[in-house]
Amino acid sequence: MAAIADGTAGRIAIGTLALEQRHIVASDRRSFLHLAARAAPRPHGTGLFTTLAEGEALALDRLGALLNGCGLDEVTAEAYEPMAGCQAYPAYVAWLALNGDPANVAIALYANFAAWGGYCATIAGALRTRYGFTDEACGFFDFFALPAPALMDQAVAAAQEGLDGGHVTMPTALRYGRLLQSYESMFWDTLSPAAPGHR
Repeated sequence: MAAIADGTAGRIAIGTLALEQRHIVASDRRSFLHLAARAAPRPHGTGLFTTLAEGEALALDRLGALLNGCGLDEVTAEAYEPMAGCQAYPAYVAWLALNGDPANVAIALYANFAAWGGYCATIAGALRTRYGFTDEACGFFDFFALPAPALMDQAVAAAQEGLDGGHVTMPTALRYGRLLQSYESMFWDTLSPAAPGHR
């Protein structure tokens, strides 16, 4: 991400980032829908994961403009083979959707929201100022960079609901959060070799 922020990454690297996100967003949406179903009958948990799934669908709609800005068409996107190190994060989210208590997962995701939003704000700014991307092409990152106090409130309510019901195990929730952060770092580390290149 640092190479994008300072303008030294090539457009190939930005395109790779977009292509990887295409797989991640689609996977996370399905994971959040599964968590929403598993959270029933806890209304705050179900509401949180439903909102997250809806957000992933909106983000996916914005990816096309980013791919176009990178000079990538649908044929190229369909042919792209994702990298294991980038897809470890959504694979773990899918594992959490199957195995984690939704309240514990809500706490772990809450801790990751701010970091991801900060990354997206940095990238969106760099794409405009250093690469000349249009507002439409930056829409994917703008979406995640926007402050979302209502979403944060939903996450807190879901966590409190889990605490009140005795569903939360804090060591487990913290482990989930730590692993999410580690897989997030793995994503960026995997992308780093692709960062230098042609503009």
